[in-house]
Amino acid sequence: MEAATETAAGHGKVTFIGAGPGAADLITLRGARAIGEADIVIWASSLVQEEILQHAKPGAEIVDSAALPIEGVLPYYEKAAAEGLRVARVHSGDPALWGAVQEQLDRARELGLDVEIVPGVSAFSAVAALAQRELTIPQVAQSVILTRLEGGKTPMPSGESIRAFAAHGTTMAVFLSAARSGQLAAELLAGGYAPETPVIVASRATWPDEELAHCTVATLEETVKARKLWKHTLFLVGPALAAHGTRSHLYHPGHFHGHRRADPAARVRLRAGGTASGATSSGTTATPGEAQQAALPDPK
Repeated sequence: MEAATETAAGHGKVTFIGAGPGAADLITLRGARAIGEADIVIWASSLVQEEILQHAKPGAEIVDSAALPIEGVLPYYEKAAAEGLRVARVHSGDPALWGAVQEQLDRARELGLDVEIVPGVSAFSAVAALAQRELTIPQVAQSVILTRLEGGKTPMPSGESIRAFAAHGTTMAVFLSAARSGQLAAELLAGGYAPETPVIVASRATWPDEELAHCTVATLEETVKARKLWKHTLFLVGPALAAHGTRSHLYHPGHFHGHRRADPAARVRLRAGGTASGATSSGTTATPGEAQQAALPDPK
C-alpha cells in the first residue's frame, strides 16, 4: 500500500487518539485525520462509538480491543514496526487520563515506532458542558481535582485520597467510583464538604442513553442506587456547581491586556475590590488622579 511505503522509512507509527467521552462527533479534526491515514485501526467497542470508524479508509484493518489485554494489542505494533505501517490506537476520553497509554508508549518506542498523541475531550469537561456549568468560578473555586476513590483495582499512591482532596473544598471530578457510592459520599463528608454541597452524577455522558442527575453529597448514594448506576459514571462535586453572581476579571472593563485598554474609572474600582457589577458602592466616579493611576499597568 502507498501509505505503508511512505511510512517504511520511519519504521512505522502509532498514533494514540482521544475519541472523547462517547459521541462520535466530539473527536478532533486531527484525530479523525489520523484514523483516516491508518493501515490498522484499534478501538474498544465498549468505550467508543462505532461511528468513529467512518473515518477509516477502505481496506484498513479494524481491530476491536474490548476483549484484548495489552498482549493482544502488541502484535499489531510489532507488525507496524516490521512493515512500516500506520496504527491508529483509539482511546475513549483523553489518553492522558486513565488511558493505560504510558505502557503502550514504552513498548512502541522499544519497537522503534514513531509515536504521536492526539488529545481528546475528557468526560469531566463533557459533563460540565451537558450541565451548562463552569467548574472554576471566581471567589468560589479556581481549581479542579481529577481523581478516583481509593481501594479499587489499581492501588492509589500514598497521600492521594478522596478525603484529603475534599479538604480543599474546590471542584472535584471523581472517576471510576460509582460501584462504591456510599464510601465515596462518606469520604467526601469526612474530608470537609458540607452535606448540601451540589453534585452532578453523569452516566455514559454524550452517548444516546446518557443520564444526568443533580443531587448533593448527602443524597449521592441514594441517587446512584436508585438509578442503578455502576459503570461509566462520573461525579462532579463542589460549590461552584451552584454558584452565581461572581464575576471574572477577564471581561471586566477595568481589566486590560495586549488587545484591550482598560476603562480608567473601572480600573480604579477593580483594583479597589469594587462590586461584581463594576460600580462602586457609593456610586461615585473616579477622580482625574485615580483615573491616571488606573491607566498604569499593575506593578506585578
